Amino acid sequence: MSKKFNSAQIFTDGLVKDNPIIFQVIGICSALAVTNLMLNSLIMGIALTFVTALSSFTVSLLKDKTPGHIRMMVQVLIISVYVIIVDIFLKAYMPDMSKALGPYVGLIITNCIIMGRAEAYAISNPPLPSLLDGAAAGLGYTAVLMIIAIIREFLGFGTLFGFKVTPANWTPWTMMIMPPGAFFILAIIMWIAYSRKNDKEEGVNTK
Repeated sequence: MSKKFNSAQIFTDGLVKDNPIIFQVIGICSALAVTNLMLNSLIMGIALTFVTALSSFTVSLLKDKTPGHIRMMVQVLIISVYVIIVDIFLKAYMPDMSKALGPYVGLIITNCIIMGRAEAYAISNPPLPSLLDGAAAGLGYTAVLMIIAIIREFLGFGTLFGFKVTPANWTPWTMMIMPPGAFFILAIIMWIAYSRKNDKEEGVNTK
């Protein structure tokens, strides 16, 4: 009898309960580097979601035909193919964005989120649930990036998606444009998330 998969649960885990940045603390390098602007963060998040979802799908599809001793090499090769597709697309259709993201698109290959979902889920589950799991992890990553980017761009530039939203006499917070600003915001987000999680667990235990 085949195992049933709960699509809603998969998405809930990836987006909230097992968010890769907040609760697994992986993939934070790019989260700190590209979040000074919302558009950069959105494109980076879409790129990683695309790569994670399709990589997990492909790894799952080939899992029974992949020798164990070269499994990791095959996974890196699969991830690389999808990253190259993203890189070519950005250079062809969004050259300015490609320059803005710089080496971080290529470094998606080494992002722990992608390999983590391949090893933790795709290698032992069917293709469709693996696709959903990869997409959920990517969307969870994107959500955190966007939260950080909203705060950083608003305080650092006085804009949202490049549009001015603050008064003419607004004084930008220079630190928000710099990497330490991302560290502080991410730390606060993680603190709030862990506090809420602990409160819920304590509430369940006291019932």
